Parts: sequence; structure tokens; C-alpha cells
Amino acid sequence: MIKVNAGGCSSFVKDAEYKEYVEKALSAFDVLESETGAGNDFLGWKHLPTQTPDSLISECEAIKDLWASKGVDLVVVIGIGGSYLGAKCAIEALSHSFAKQLASKNGPEIVFAGHNLSEEYICELMDLMKERNVAAVVISKSGTTTEPAVAFRLIKQYIETVYGAKEAAERIVAVTDAHKGALKSLSTQEGYKTFVIEDNVGGRFSVLTPVGILPIVLAGFDMRAMLKGAAEMEKCCGERSEENPAIAYAAIRNLLYSKGKKVEILVSYNPKLQYLGEWWKQLYGESEGKDGKGIFPASVSFTTDLHSMGQYIQDGERMLMETVVTVEKSNRDMTIANDPQNLDGLNFLTGKHVEECNAMAELGTKLAHIDGGVPQISVSIEKIDEFNLGGLFYFFEKACGISGYILGVNPFNQPGVEAYKKNMFALLGKPGYEEQAKALRDRLK
Repeated sequence: MIKVNAGGCSSFVKDAEYKEYVEKALSAFDVLESETGAGNDFLGWKHLPTQTPDSLISECEAIKDLWASKGVDLVVVIGIGGSYLGAKCAIEALSHSFAKQLASKNGPEIVFAGHNLSEEYICELMDLMKERNVAAVVISKSGTTTEPAVAFRLIKQYIETVYGAKEAAERIVAVTDAHKGALKSLSTQEGYKTFVIEDNVGGRFSVLTPVGILPIVLAGFDMRAMLKGAAEMEKCCGERSEENPAIAYAAIRNLLYSKGKKVEILVSYNPKLQYLGEWWKQLYGESEGKDGKGIFPASVSFTTDLHSMGQYIQDGERMLMETVVTVEKSNRDMTIANDPQNLDGLNFLTGKHVEECNAMAELGTKLAHIDGGVPQISVSIEKIDEFNLGGLFYFFEKACGISGYILGVNPFNQPGVEAYKKNMFALLGKPGYEEQAKALRDRLK
């Protein structure tokens, strides 16, 4: 289903070098499979596709049905990082690009909050909520992460004010820790329906848990098909073989990194996959960027960004590699018509599908970038649907674990993300941070 082709790297690496890194990837695979490496208490994601009970999806469908009976047409999903990026990616990829304008709905409109601290954003969200019938999903293990906690406090107050406390309890669902934390305590106190984020699944690996499953089901998409696609990749990526796409991808990207390719750009030629890049950046950036190591993950959407970033990619500093997510088949058909005047000179395209032009742009760009010193890795899927997205999510997760172990880091922790939080708390006047606040303000003078 997922195919990895490193042919676009052949002029940059030698066969013997690639075989050496395949062996490193196989060794890293063994560590991941035996669960003996660093961070081995965060490997619950590995078997989610095959071990997720159908009853979980049925519970999510029951929430959708309940809210439909209440006329809910707007669901606010509150979360940050891995608590929203996977769901956002899936919903954006599977939705009609102009669903809002066409009023085309499989379910309520899903919007997101708690992923920033912009006062304008939250006020504008409130403007929308005042015009709609609202419910909310809040996603947080602790319930105290600043961005979602601030958003939830405001949205909870709004829902209680408009619908009353009793009705609010049926319009708010929490995805949180099974036993502890502020959000779990509040959910018990208020009577919210809850879903569990297991302790052994980190946020960036949580798209196939209720973190992603609930919003995707609420949006009207087929989560069973997504899990089926992921299960196929769980089987494929569980094989100790050079043909395992996760092993191949982890091997070639680390080999290129050893040769000075410090930045990896994830490329898609379909705008529906823009948020795949955002999800992928967190997955790899947070997993590998530590101990002074790691490939810097970036993303672009072609052909659009060829008219903005293309010059740098073609001729800038040669620290780049590209991983291109190729979609083999379009879900829609459109051919180019003949124009008798031919003022644009495009009659040579008459009768061709627009997607053929897109495919030739992809091939032409590949050759130009290789000639310009940018190696290319191809990751291809058949089409954009739930089955293939599920497979793509799992493939990148498995490859990330292998890649992190090749690099020699713990792929499952994130010690660096706490530094800004401590400074922010101090500057905001959180009790207990007084000395740090004084030191920071002295530095800022």
C-alpha cells in the first residue's frame, strides 16, 4: 500500500553506504520490536490498529448521534500539538475543499481551539459560536496545559451560560487520563462523557486513539476503514526486512543526514495534504530534535510553493533533502478543453486531465531538484481516503521510532518543550515562580 522509492537519492549515495544504513535500521527495528530501548514505556501506539475495539468507534458514533439529535452543527475540538494535528490532518484531507461554501456536510462542522493564545482568534471563534448550535471536545491528559486550558475555560463558560449546566454536561466530552489530572477530576465532577488517553501513548503518536478517532468520527468519516489501512501497515512494517517501507525510509533519511542533508522537506502536490506536513513536522521534530541532533522537518505544498520556495530549493544552500508524498490516483476527473483562440498557447494540453499536468510537474520538479543537488525520497499512496491515510499515519510513526534509534536519541520524550513554559509562567506571575520572574525581567531590561 505505502511504497518507498529512494531512486531519487542514487546519485548522492553509494550502494554500500545504503546497505550499511539498512543494517543500522534493522538493528534499530529490533530495539523497537523488543521494546528494550529508551522510551519503551511509550510504545502503546504500535498495536493500536489491530487492538482498538470496535466498541470504541461505536461509542464515538453514539456521541455523534446524540449531538445530531440536539441539532449540534458546530463542534469545537480543544487541544494542542498531537491533541489536534492528526485529527486536523485527516479532516482536511477527507473533506471537500469548499464544504463550507457548499454547505456540504457529513456531520457537524469541526473547528479547533486551544492551539494558540491569540485573543483575536478566540473572540472570533466566540462570534461563530453565537451563530451556531455548539458542542465541544476537550483533549488533554492533564487539563493544565496552558493553551487548551485557557480555551476550555472560556468555551465551557459559554456553553454553560447558553445551554445551562445540566445540558452542558451532555455537550462537552473530555479525552483525558484514565485516573488523574485536573480534566479527569472536572469530568467526574460535572458528569462529562470521557475517553481515555493511555499513559503509554505520547501525544504525537495518538492520532489512532480517541484523540483522533472521536473528531474524525464526528466529522462523518469512516474510522473503521482508517484503522483497517493502519492495520495493514502494522503488519507490513512489522516485518524484519529491507522491503519494509519504514526500514527503507528510516535508513535513507539517516544516511542523507550523515552526508550533511540537515533539513528534510515533506512535499505534497495535493493541497488536501497540507496538514499532513504539519502533523509530520511535530512527529519528527519532537521525536528527533534533541541532544544536539536531528533532521529539521519542514513542509511545502507544490506546485503552489514552487512559485515562492522553488528558487531556494533549486539553488540555495545544499543542506536539503525532499520526501515527496505521491498520490497515484485522483478522486475526481477534469480534462482541459480546446480554446479556438489559443491565446495562452495551451491547446497542446487539450484532452489531458489536470492531474496529468500535476504528475508531470512532479516528475519535472524531481529531475530539476536532483540536478540541483537535492535528493528525493518518494512515498506513494494509491489515493486520498480513510484507508490510505490510516496506513500513512502508521507508516510515518513506525519509521519515526526506527529513525530515532538510528540517530541515538530517545524518540518518545520531549524534554526541551518545558523551557518556554517555565519562562511564560514566571512572566505571567504564576505563584512559585517569583524568583525566576525577577531574573527574567532583569534580562529583558
